[in-house]
Amino acid sequence: MIRIIDWSAAKPQNKIVTRFLQRSAFPEEAEKAASEVLSAIRAEGDAAVARFVARFEGAKLSPKRFRVTDAELAAAEAKVPPALKRAVKDAHARVMRFSKASLRDPWSMKTPRGGTAGEFYSPMDRVGVYVPGGTAPLASTSVMTVTLAKAAGVKEIVACTPAGPAGTPNPVLLYALKLAGATEVYRIGGIQAIGLMAFGTKTVRKVQKIVGPGNAYVTAAKRQVYGYVGIDQVAGPSEIAVLADGTVPAAWVAADLLSQAEHGSGWEKSLLATPSHVFAEEVRREMLEQTKTLSRKELVKRVFDRDGVLIAVTPTLAEGLELVNRFAPEHFEIMCKDAMKLMKGVRSAGAVFAGAWTPESAGDFVAGPSHVLPTGGAANMFNGLTPDDFRRRHSFVAFTQADLAETAPTIAAFAQVEGLDGHGRAAAIRFER
Repeated sequence: MIRIIDWSAAKPQNKIVTRFLQRSAFPEEAEKAASEVLSAIRAEGDAAVARFVARFEGAKLSPKRFRVTDAELAAAEAKVPPALKRAVKDAHARVMRFSKASLRDPWSMKTPRGGTAGEFYSPMDRVGVYVPGGTAPLASTSVMTVTLAKAAGVKEIVACTPAGPAGTPNPVLLYALKLAGATEVYRIGGIQAIGLMAFGTKTVRKVQKIVGPGNAYVTAAKRQVYGYVGIDQVAGPSEIAVLADGTVPAAWVAADLLSQAEHGSGWEKSLLATPSHVFAEEVRREMLEQTKTLSRKELVKRVFDRDGVLIAVTPTLAEGLELVNRFAPEHFEIMCKDAMKLMKGVRSAGAVFAGAWTPESAGDFVAGPSHVLPTGGAANMFNGLTPDDFRRRHSFVAFTQADLAETAPTIAAFAQVEGLDGHGRAAAIRFER
């Protein structure tokens, strides 16, 4: 079902909208499974990883076969048609260019008495990337994660991806991983991949941080290993919101709304906010018609059946924007005449796509920013993946004697209040004669 409802910021408590805005990032069954698998991997290492690969992925792998060999990577590259290679290279070049431009520069400032303070950055040494390969082998995720780590200067980039019963990952995905700069690739998916990277085994050394999207089980596992390693964010099913004023064809808007519904979990969400009832009806008709032509139409229909699509007619575009901000979507398209002006009112969205010629799929595959984005309302508090997520930020202070002399009374005051006389002495002793 595709619902069309009226919504106003003056009367926001609509039951249908409230239910639509609510998303659960941590299903109980996923949490339980993640806990069981991760505990076993911590205790048993490689043996547990092999056991869970057999149970969940259907592949019988010895630890010696976990890693994809250089020969296998070369063989995979040979299978990729030239047109696909050009596409991967194009996406990689654009993402690398954007990534390098986005890196924060070190900076410094003078302290009042002639010293210096500031920040500088260093790349992490070893990171892990998870690339989904179940319902769809996301070759684009290889580019949208590994490329950023490479731009940040990470020397060791470990990638894990499901390989299915045959133990053979998708060749385009492998080609993309190699091109982007992965230094190790493992044919392991699911919770067991997260445990392998987070805890390490005799076969695979642990990483410092794990990034990348995944299903509910991968998401639960990432949450549970936080602290053993860093993570980028906790992400769930894909979602999109579109704000439209009717100046962009309804067929285009419908296609964009469907683009996220086909991912496969059935829990994806698509929201349209528009001030026009007529346009809302046109979009609904287009969505139903276009769905019939999609190869993954049965997956899209699951989203419809779970009320994962909502069209809200709002009194004004401003109120439509307010609804989108409350939704805090992973992807937000502004399909309006004044898109860049309206973008100034965005508060909560993982990535914004402005104007008629910027479909979300451009961001998924080629535009430049990473498509690894917060979902489930997490755009209220998290950002999308950036190269700086693969670097450590270091603050520094270089006081002069005059700086310390000027601040010594403040240091002494805090030390006295907090009962930390050693702190106070560390400053005062430098001025004793």
